[in-house]
Amino acid sequence: GGHTTEILRLLSCLSESYSPRHYVLADSDKMSEAKIRSFEQKRAETFSKSQFTLDRIPRSREVRQSWISSVVTTLSSVLYSLPLTYKRKPDLILCNGPGTCVPVCLSAFLLGLLRIKRTIIVYVESICRVETLSLSGKILYYFSDYFIVQWPDLKKKYPKSVYLGRIV
Repeated sequence: GGHTTEILRLLSCLSESYSPRHYVLADSDKMSEAKIRSFEQKRAETFSKSQFTLDRIPRSREVRQSWISSVVTTLSSVLYSLPLTYKRKPDLILCNGPGTCVPVCLSAFLLGLLRIKRTIIVYVESICRVETLSLSGKILYYFSDYFIVQWPDLKKKYPKSVYLGRIV
């Protein structure tokens, strides 16, 4: 959906050196895979050595899921994400809002605490978040290395954030 479109717009600005790219999708996400494959097909026309993978993890929280059960499903998703994050050992995680990014970022953060692999986490809050952070943003504000907002009012409320204007 919208988060996928936003992240692909950001990725379109990255150089060829950001390869391979590892996409992580919720197992119930049907739309994003087609968008990613189309994006990568176009990218391969420009960068012949472009590489990417697609991985799926359990969704950490469904729309309108209760907060209490969300804790359980998110912990389950983190446990599922740990071996994936260990296997991929990313240098950088660039994410932008859907709940799927939280378990992956927490897994990478844990691997860093255990001194297995240090990963830079860059979170970009969605352009539609004008006055408040998303739930993912509220969580990852404390775990990200760079927290980017696209509205000046959010920068005022969240001093750790970086305001770059509209970037998507």
